[in-house]
Amino acid sequence: MPELLTDHGLLSLFLLSLCASTLIPLGSEWLLVALLLQGTDVTAAVLVATAGNSLGGASTYLIGRLGSNWLADKVLRITTARRERAEQLFRQYGSWSLFFSWLPLIGDPLCLVGGLLKIHFGRFCLLVAGGKGLRYLVVALLTLQGAALAS
Repeated sequence: MPELLTDHGLLSLFLLSLCASTLIPLGSEWLLVALLLQGTDVTAAVLVATAGNSLGGASTYLIGRLGSNWLADKVLRITTARRERAEQLFRQYGSWSLFFSWLPLIGDPLCLVGGLLKIHFGRFCLLVAGGKGLRYLVVALLTLQGAALAS
């Protein structure tokens, strides 16, 4: 399975990153690392992973914006406890909490609550893409640093 994904490079990274922030509990960082170790361009890989993961977050935002509790509960499997935690973060930090939408367990609920609260979509995109992009950049830099030390 990993070979299938690495053989399709950036397309696989985009799709895995998108899925990782929506329906399926996956991680996309491992594929980013694998592609970088194969020599994929760092900038392209970080941008593609960020775009896919941000688009996945935007789909969750739209579910919240459209008010579909069924999709949030049944498809995204966002529990009441996770949603309440996300709402608490929004009360405490406002829309700036969207910058942390890359965090496991709480990221999807943050995007959903952003939609429920009708946060301006432009602001949503900047904060979500900024946080997710910074995460992928850190993973990429650590990978390259580790590869340099190993050689």
